This record gives sequence, structure tokens and C-alpha cells, in this order.
Amino acid sequence: MTEKGKKTPWVLWPFVAIWRFLTFILEITGRLVAIILGCVFMIVGVIVSLTVIGAIVGVPIAIFGFLLVMRGLF
Repeated sequence: MTEKGKKTPWVLWPFVAIWRFLTFILEITGRLVAIILGCVFMIVGVIVSLTVIGAIVGVPIAIFGFLLVMRGLF
């Protein structure tokens, strides 16, 4: 469902512009948080997987961090 058929009245245009700007800022912030958390998870996963027993937990954490970074980038 696209909203391309709806026209915004000129009176409401400032509110629409502010709303779109806020959603843009929140989207960029969400991507940045995902990238930072992904990097942290990858580092923690590698550190935990340095031991043999910790590899059972560390490898999935590192993979999850990598996937989170990929989601944040693309």
C-alpha cells in the first residue's frame, strides 16, 4: 500500500516535513546503534571463543554480531 495517491494540503506541509525529518533521524540512529552493537557482539564473541568451552557460545555471538552489522549497513 503506497501513499503516492494522497496529496498533502499545503497547510499541513510543515508538519509532514518535520515528521519525515524525525523518521529520517530515527532511522539513521537505529542503523548506527545496530552497527555499534554488532561490532561489540563480534568482539565479545571472539574473546569468548578463545577457550574451547567458550567457543560453543562465542561463535554464535560473533556470527550474530556480523549479521547485525550487515543489517545496519544494508
